[in-house]
Amino acid sequence: MNSSDLAGDLEHFFSISARKIPRLVTSWNPADGAPVFTRKGKYSSRGWTEWTQGFLYGMPLLQFDATGDVESLALGREMTLRHMAPHLTHMGVHDHGFNNVSTYGNLWRLAKAGRSGDSPELIQLYELALRVSGAVQAARWTDAPAAGGGYIYSFNGPHSLFSDTIRSCRSLVLAHQLGHVLCGENDRRISLLGRAMDHIRMTLRYNVYYGSGRDAYDVRGRVAHEGIFNVTDGNYRCPSTQQGYSPFSTWTRGLAWILLGCAEELEVFGALPKETTAAHDPEGTFVFQMIEAARATADFYIANTFADGIPFWDTGAPGVSQAGSYQDAMSAPDNPWEPVDSSAACIAAQGLLRLGNFLGRNGKGARYFRAGLVTAKTLLNPPYLSVNPRHEGLILHSVYHRPNGWDYVPRGKSVPQGESCMWGDYHAMEMAVYLQQLVEGRTVFTFCGEA
Repeated sequence: MNSSDLAGDLEHFFSISARKIPRLVTSWNPADGAPVFTRKGKYSSRGWTEWTQGFLYGMPLLQFDATGDVESLALGREMTLRHMAPHLTHMGVHDHGFNNVSTYGNLWRLAKAGRSGDSPELIQLYELALRVSGAVQAARWTDAPAAGGGYIYSFNGPHSLFSDTIRSCRSLVLAHQLGHVLCGENDRRISLLGRAMDHIRMTLRYNVYYGSGRDAYDVRGRVAHEGIFNVTDGNYRCPSTQQGYSPFSTWTRGLAWILLGCAEELEVFGALPKETTAAHDPEGTFVFQMIEAARATADFYIANTFADGIPFWDTGAPGVSQAGSYQDAMSAPDNPWEPVDSSAACIAAQGLLRLGNFLGRNGKGARYFRAGLVTAKTLLNPPYLSVNPRHEGLILHSVYHRPNGWDYVPRGKSVPQGESCMWGDYHAMEMAVYLQQLVEGRTVFTFCGEA
């Protein structure tokens, strides 16, 4: 399979998103919070943190990127400027890469590429927003010298290192590329690039496993959702999870965040001159560490998904064992054991494609790129593509928080199914735009602009 084989699927997908996205954006009342996931086909909010608002307003920007629809561009720009400013100085979350790179970042990228026609003054506004966001995110910091560095801590508190947060390192790297620094006490200048690299290292060291005998459940490529640290002495204590089944199983969306996070950071760091990173990487090992983690998590993902690239929500959930050799079968959202999670697949598919492209589609990356194409093909067609115009989502059969029981289970069914989520829909759009650029032979996008 080649990327060109998905051209018809992409055209169909963008025709559906062209109808659904503006309808949702214009009808949603921001006073209700941000839309998070659907229940019976209608988006609903969940007042935990408003980490999905940027996905809502980022989707019309991606629709413009794909189709040139200027009304989508105007809608995404208007909603970003009207509603997203509080996220720029939000001190309480680890989600700046989700909210702000998806909105201000996409606006900046499109403007710098000469696509949007935005004025120099608007571009300066986007850049100021991205600088502020990167610095604010970097200030949410726990020093852990006993564990070998420090990290951006999650909304759970200073002890908590989430796998998700690797994607917020984009905000730090982008702000650094724009010439920004974080100023601390006594005007101490703190490198945003250095903090991003420190956080990534800590994530790869403590939240990713490499089959090196770290504990009894050390399987190469397995991911723990959360690392717990003692903030008094800075030592690492144990793995944990908030949304997975257990600390010693793999919540597949957490793995997907790390896979995509590494792949997209490799695109940027792989192009940086060595002297740019030398102060924070004197041994020159940083890129190789990301390659090792990306390949390990990609291999684990491929080995623990259905043949069409869709995973269960957690590889160690109790019902998975009843599915037998599911890796050789096509996924079945309507199964009696455990829910699948298409949102993890949307994230992982882009990670596989980017990793495969980075390593070489005809070389070391061929296996990953092919797996990304297979997964994308599955997502862009029923039963995962939401073709019902009355259903507000784009991609069906996602899972948000299985342990908390937040996901809708239809009457007569035993597991959640048939619903969408904001991060799944947004990342499906990112995946589709990336694939379309490959199909058309265009320059593919990165979070720092055109690659």
